Amino acid sequence: MSTFEPPEETLAEIVVIDYGLGNLRSVTRGLERAGARVEITDDPAAFEAADGVVLPGVGAFREGMENAGPLREAITDHAAAGRPLFGICLGMQMLLTTSEEADHEGEGEVTGLDLVPGTNVRFDVDRKVPHMGWNELAVTREHPIVEGVDGEFAYFVHSYYAEPDDAGAVVATTDYGVDFPAVIANEAGNVFGTQFHPEKSGETGLRILRNFVEYCADR
Repeated sequence: MSTFEPPEETLAEIVVIDYGLGNLRSVTRGLERAGARVEITDDPAAFEAADGVVLPGVGAFREGMENAGPLREAITDHAAAGRPLFGICLGMQMLLTTSEEADHEGEGEVTGLDLVPGTNVRFDVDRKVPHMGWNELAVTREHPIVEGVDGEFAYFVHSYYAEPDDAGAVVATTDYGVDFPAVIANEAGNVFGTQFHPEKSGETGLRILRNFVEYCADR
């Protein structure tokens, strides 16, 4: 039986950004189980009213940034105000400055949100790429988002991973031929992301989502 039954009352109001990419319904269901009231929207005004914002994403870096382009200012303003912003999978990669993915695909350089300075690089390991499946989390920095998940397993699907300029931005790592960041955060701690999909990661993912909702509620 799950240890994460929905609380009797809403803990936080969360916006999931709808920019045309990502499994929004799965993320929403997970957040609702974690105690959030969720609005899926592309309306920047909703960001201001929310306790926290989630940037999900599945797909290519260029497409993600192009689709989210009209919302760039609203997203970065939200983060600059010290409010919680949670990037998931591609959404986490979009928090960085650049990605090798566009160059690899012959599309030239694409600028990310630059909220966690760094770049995304392609796996260069003697293992199958994309990295797909369950792998272990090793927490390297204290942060509310990873409370209670050190040594637990999460579900990954990706060919690129983050390389922040500041090693202190790494909150948790995973080993796939190379130790890569599974969770990152900015120095202030209000902008963070997971390379894995918490909505597909069972009890570990629900713990992450509950941590996020509680973090938003406490601010």
